[in-house]
Amino acid sequence: MKKQTGQKEIMKKVLDYIRPQWLLVMLSLLMAVVSVALTLYLPVLTGNVVDHILGPGKVEFSAIFEIMRTMAAAVVVTAAAQWIMNVCNNKIVYTVTRNIREKAFAKIEILPLKYLDTHSSGDIVSRIIADVDQFADGLLMGFTQLFTGIVTIVGTLFFMLSVNAGITVVVVVLTPVSLLVANFIAKRTYSMFKLQSKTRGEQTALINEMIENQKVVQAYGQEEKVQMRFDEINDRLQKCSLRATFFSSITNPSTRFVNSLVYTAVGLAGAFAAVRGVMTVGQLSAFLSYANQYTKPFNEISGVITELQNAVACAGRVFELIDEEPQIPDPEPAKELPQEIGRVSISHMNFSYTPEKKLIQDFNLETEKGQMIAIVGPTGCGKTTLINLLMRFYDVDSGSIRIEGTDIRDLKRESVRSAFGMVLQDTWLRSGTIRDNIRTGRPDATDEEIIQAAKESHAHSFIRRLPEGYDTMITENGGNLSQGQKQLLCIARVMLCLPPMLILDEATSSIDTRTEIKIQKAFHTMMNGRTSFIVAHRLSTIRNADVILVMRDGNIVEQGTHKELLAKNGFYAEIYNSQFVSTR
Repeated sequence: MKKQTGQKEIMKKVLDYIRPQWLLVMLSLLMAVVSVALTLYLPVLTGNVVDHILGPGKVEFSAIFEIMRTMAAAVVVTAAAQWIMNVCNNKIVYTVTRNIREKAFAKIEILPLKYLDTHSSGDIVSRIIADVDQFADGLLMGFTQLFTGIVTIVGTLFFMLSVNAGITVVVVVLTPVSLLVANFIAKRTYSMFKLQSKTRGEQTALINEMIENQKVVQAYGQEEKVQMRFDEINDRLQKCSLRATFFSSITNPSTRFVNSLVYTAVGLAGAFAAVRGVMTVGQLSAFLSYANQYTKPFNEISGVITELQNAVACAGRVFELIDEEPQIPDPEPAKELPQEIGRVSISHMNFSYTPEKKLIQDFNLETEKGQMIAIVGPTGCGKTTLINLLMRFYDVDSGSIRIEGTDIRDLKRESVRSAFGMVLQDTWLRSGTIRDNIRTGRPDATDEEIIQAAKESHAHSFIRRLPEGYDTMITENGGNLSQGQKQLLCIARVMLCLPPMLILDEATSSIDTRTEIKIQKAFHTMMNGRTSFIVAHRLSTIRNADVILVMRDGNIVEQGTHKELLAKNGFYAEIYNSQFVSTR
């Protein structure tokens, strides 16, 4: 089991992303120092104003006006410094979050399909969008308040020591109580925020799944069950969010209570000192202001700590994605396939998605260029898995798959995948025009070539009837087209590319019988001279196959032509008869 990343490791990774922005960090710190220094200088000026008010009719206005001009200049400079500091902090935070999102998205591009098959798309989206947003909010608060808070604490200590060292000691001795309270609560909120982030991802995953499969949910009347699932997750999110919010919200009131005690102690000690003549009334006024400003950052920092707990928990989920093991890289140097290919050799291949559940065992196959290899068998026997292995979406556990004598693990993935043209039962279309979707495999194809491919796949007639023809915009996954129309577009895409080898996985499953006959003729023309792997449930489509592989439980149990397999009267004959021989 993968070890979960601790808070220290997460913070180290966050600092690694912040480090390239060190110039902005230094400028932000400088502006924080300027802002705090001038803010702390104001109570000194206020105290001086008080000391120039000697009594009724004894007010030194000229001195007071001079001090007030200085105060106005300090306020203007402070506002400018705070503005520059906020600009720097926003630039740092959003640059860091942009870089994290870019790295997370780049990792998705190279993740093995095993990860994407075992993690819902909604959870992955939640990590990259919601969790990074939460992290950005916490980081921004951290930069904005943590910098000024620390500088304020140091600055007020300096000013208080310059006024009265004895009372300053009282403040310093009582302050750690506030820190202990904040630390005690913060340690208990991290796990709660982590659970909240995880549950939020689970909720996003369910919502995403329901939006993508709304028609299926409604068709099978699953609305109530889905609503119950959502309510259950929503209730869990409510409970963990309430717990996290409750414990984090008591941090600020607790520290404020302690800080109020500090302020009271300073007021009493300062009053006695003023009575004894140790300090002036103006100095006491300044000292009380410093005591208040000294304790205020502790309240802010306690709130920052709470937000940082949430930010760190969210960052941890994003870094888990970024730190996932990528797919095995291509070897150096990786080989390219030659132009003329077609021979595929599978030797003693073993593969399983999970170690405890065996799937394909000791699989062997030899094909020659131009052969049509049909793969049949019951659901779950490994037909589609074999296609995934040929395309190197997964790597074999042992044994080998060779194309023209070269192990596909020694080839560039791009070279392997460009050698195959795939038409699957599940169609894939992207948002864009009909023309762009057909052109996906060959971006440099001309309009004439696109139209010719559409005609050969019998998609041209329905495309002409669309409002904008080939320029008609379709939604993602072709939501505004029928399943059959989407299948025809996928076939046209392969017709345009004409790669040296073909993979057809129930390619005509969503097409009416009349069109299927025409498509089959087009396929036979396209497959001429090309090695073709055809996964079929309808055995009528593979009677002319050169080799039929009959699979059961990951093994080839029978192999031969249609006539040879019927003559054996084995498993293939059983499947064939179940489709074409009626029982009485």
